[in-house]
Amino acid sequence: YTWRVWAIYMVFAANLSKQQALKQACPSCDAAQLCNCSSMGLDFIPSGLTAKITVLNLAHNRIKHIQSQDLQQAVNLRALLLQSNKISSIDEDSFQSLAKLELLDLSNNSLAHLSPVWFQHLFSLQHLRLQGNFYRDLGESSPFSSLRNLSSLCLGNPRFSVIRQGNFEGIELLNKLWIDGRNLSQYEQGSLKLIKKINHMIINLSNSNVFSEIVRDLLHSVTWLEVREIKLAVETKSMVQNSIRPFRIQKLTFKDAFFTDQSVSRMIVLLKEITSLQELEAIDCVLQGKGLWDTEEIISSGQSFVKTISVINIMIQKFHLFFDLNGMESQINNLERLTIASSKVFMVPCKLAKHFSSLLYLDFNDNLLVNNRLNETICQGAWPSLQTLNLSQNSLKSLKDTAKCISRLSKLNNLDISQNNFGEIPDMCDWPKYLKYLNLSGTQIPKVTTCIPMTLEVLDVSANNLKEFGLQLPFLKELYLTKNQLKTLPGAAPIPNLVAMSVRRNKLNSFSKEEFEGAQVGAVHLSLMECHRSLVVSLICILVFLVILILVAVGYKYHAVWYLRMTWAWLQAKRKPKRAPPKDICYDAFVSYSENDSNWVENIMVQELEQACPPFRLCLHKRDFVPGKWIVDNIIDSIEKSHKTLFVLSEHFVQSEWCKYELDFSHFRLFDENNDAVILVLLEPIQSKAIPKRFCKLRKIMNTKTYLEWPIGEDQQQIFWENLKGALKS
Repeated sequence: YTWRVWAIYMVFAANLSKQQALKQACPSCDAAQLCNCSSMGLDFIPSGLTAKITVLNLAHNRIKHIQSQDLQQAVNLRALLLQSNKISSIDEDSFQSLAKLELLDLSNNSLAHLSPVWFQHLFSLQHLRLQGNFYRDLGESSPFSSLRNLSSLCLGNPRFSVIRQGNFEGIELLNKLWIDGRNLSQYEQGSLKLIKKINHMIINLSNSNVFSEIVRDLLHSVTWLEVREIKLAVETKSMVQNSIRPFRIQKLTFKDAFFTDQSVSRMIVLLKEITSLQELEAIDCVLQGKGLWDTEEIISSGQSFVKTISVINIMIQKFHLFFDLNGMESQINNLERLTIASSKVFMVPCKLAKHFSSLLYLDFNDNLLVNNRLNETICQGAWPSLQTLNLSQNSLKSLKDTAKCISRLSKLNNLDISQNNFGEIPDMCDWPKYLKYLNLSGTQIPKVTTCIPMTLEVLDVSANNLKEFGLQLPFLKELYLTKNQLKTLPGAAPIPNLVAMSVRRNKLNSFSKEEFEGAQVGAVHLSLMECHRSLVVSLICILVFLVILILVAVGYKYHAVWYLRMTWAWLQAKRKPKRAPPKDICYDAFVSYSENDSNWVENIMVQELEQACPPFRLCLHKRDFVPGKWIVDNIIDSIEKSHKTLFVLSEHFVQSEWCKYELDFSHFRLFDENNDAVILVLLEPIQSKAIPKRFCKLRKIMNTKTYLEWPIGEDQQQIFWENLKGALKS
């Protein structure tokens, strides 16, 4: 029985020791089984990891090697974050016990190769991040063959150059695949065909030939392909070749890409062969050209199946010379959604606009449209099917002229003209007769008038200068009045069908009963500040006053002002020479003592020393301090003008606040310069522990240096005086 108890005790002690070791290396391990050990300068995985831990974050450390035993006990780990370390080697069985691991991040390390053995026991792994290492390929076979539950995979780096057949064997379905292949030069055809379905694939590429080969392999597997950093060349080969329809790819995105007029023309032709492609997107791209596209080849290649085109922040170096795409009219008939945002668009020719016969959604956000060009862009007969139009963040100045142009869009029901500087609003405006949603936020209008159409169901006039709202809008369901100058709520009767209203950040102080007549308010969400502004301001003022009061009280109790002034004086003193010139030495010693010991100091010691032959010159604060001068300056000057500093230590001395202040300064200046200038006289036996802990140098001197102790017997006092005089002369 004794041995059993002893064994249990030893196991418990070992576990406790491990936990203490882990807590010391990583103090942020909490009771929720989360260990955040990131950015702690660790060069090893801390010991003491147990089965309780489910999330371990070791990112941004200096770990170089993962050993077999490091993670052996963390059998319930779900997430292991090791990114941004210096890991260059991993023992083959390091992850063997992590059968429940779902996320493993080894990105941005120094791995020169990937071993299939690392991952063969990670049966639950769903997310694997390996990008930003040093490996040039994935090996001869697949490192991922055992990862049957993998959902997202990130790999590649600037050195990554080869993808071989079989590298992705074992992976059938991925939600996301990201390959950093900006220097990928060799791709074996069919390598990505092994993956049956990829929802979103991102690949950084610079090699245009590799791009075409990859697209051919992905036609039947990927839904959304995003290509980054590519410099698109003029492609001659077909992207589908002899591929069997139907294809899966529906969306193609180019990000940070570079195009020329020739490569754009050829790409338009080749993409028409991908009959499943419905959406094209270009983000942060550069077009070197003027729009001189080969319209004959484009037209002869037939109709495109693309329904949605988005161009966001495209850089055309000479955009003002860009052609009007004359000859492309037949290619835009089937387009349903068009976004050209942040791209310096200032006009669309009327002839071209009339051929967008199927377009339902048009977004020209953040461009250079002005009113006189808008009249050309939305001419009579243009955009005949348009239902939603976004003209926010342009340079429109006249709301009346803007409304007049937009009134030509007979089917429009959703309009956003926010963040245009209209400034004024007329009394009457022409609008499309079916308009239901209107966004006029941030347009600097000072009021609302009957220019606002009565057909609206949603109106946003936030961030304006409105002081009241009294429009008759019988069909309105949602009203947004945030960030205005309203002092009263809109009346309920003119907007009887209102369901939701936002009135945050106005100047509302009270509500009247009449303002709530009509339909019952279903849900109102107002902040505490909006409901009780005066109360909140009062509480804040009271809290600030209490904080100031507490700070003053604490400062008074602990003499904060004194210490601040003394520190300032010390800083000034530090700039002076450490020792006064001999001609400035006025005293043999500055005497620091307690008032309770003044009888011995003034009547015995002073008499003995100042009447000696030759006499000693002593500096006493009662007698020699300059009247009217700040006490700290007196102390500083007296110490600097004295050859020695003599402390008369007693129980009274260490309990005296005044003596503590003198010790404070001595601790700052005198002890830092020369310990030999200090003479300690013990008037009565005193333990060094009785001296305040912050005066560690004084305690050390008492423990390491000889001091003079005042003897009780008269026969020994003469020896005391001789020793003291000798110390003063030294």
